[in-house]
Amino acid sequence: MEMLLWVVAVILVALGIAGVLLPALPGTVLIFAGLALAAWADGFTRVSAPTLVIIAVLGVSSYFVDIAAAALGTRRFGASPRAAIGAALGTLCGLFLGLPGIILGPFVGAVLAELTLHRDIARAGKAGVAAWIGFVVGMGVKVGLAFAMIAVFLGAMFVF
Repeated sequence: MEMLLWVVAVILVALGIAGVLLPALPGTVLIFAGLALAAWADGFTRVSAPTLVIIAVLGVSSYFVDIAAAALGTRRFGASPRAAIGAALGTLCGLFLGLPGIILGPFVGAVLAELTLHRDIARAGKAGVAAWIGFVVGMGVKVGLAFAMIAVFLGAMFVF
């Protein structure tokens, strides 16, 4: 039984890693579920509840990264606050449209929002590119958080 729990845990973590990059799977939720299952399989002897709380906080924070990264990237490159809001809304809407929506959502949202304020297509395009750069940086942070979850687990399991 214990071996089966470990196998399922590893499968969940692997699916979670894929889910961090693919919008169809709830990446950090699957990673957390796998790590919690592995801790349970070990009887919580090496990975305790406080460690799982730390892992959960890392996982939850990754969901805020998607929305905030595009908005902050837009603001960082001098676009209007409206473009930042558009990038955040575009990211949110893009979640429902699969991978193309995830990739294009921040760009389209920022461009459309900037065009409602300034009728300058070049300026709107810059806002869209800035939002997309923010999205890419956010994706990097999200991947980092996913691997940090795993690292905390492995540290508790094998080091501390």
